[in-house]
Amino acid sequence: MGLVHAEIELINAGDLEVARRGFIGREEVRRMTSNALVDSGAYMMVIPEHVRLQLGLETVEYGEAEYANGKIESVPIVGPIVIKFANRRTVADAMVLGNQVLLGSIPMGAMDVVIHPRTQTLMVNPENPTMPKMIVK
Repeated sequence: MGLVHAEIELINAGDLEVARRGFIGREEVRRMTSNALVDSGAYMMVIPEHVRLQLGLETVEYGEAEYANGKIESVPIVGPIVIKFANRRTVADAMVLGNQVLLGSIPMGAMDVVIHPRTQTLMVNPENPTMPKMIVK
């Protein structure tokens, strides 16, 4: 299995709320698209520092990131961020580390998206093509 990437949109959720209330124009909402690494083995959304700066996200707390080599590091957690892919969206916080955007299993589950095993692409869950299905039991 190779690396899977997907084009996602990231939006500052705080800006969206301020725009909804009419304090700023919709064109002032900070947003960007990114070719994110999709990693179902990672839990959280991860963004590098330059993305945090571009979106104007503030630190909400610190958390511990555990790397594949066992190293543990305290990193800032920022948000909230609206994450969009295809006809799906979710809101999540993100850890700030590394040099690329990583889409982890928690936002993937919230959007009900899956990795297609043959094509190695991210896609909406074919069992629920029109809207995400959430299990609440």
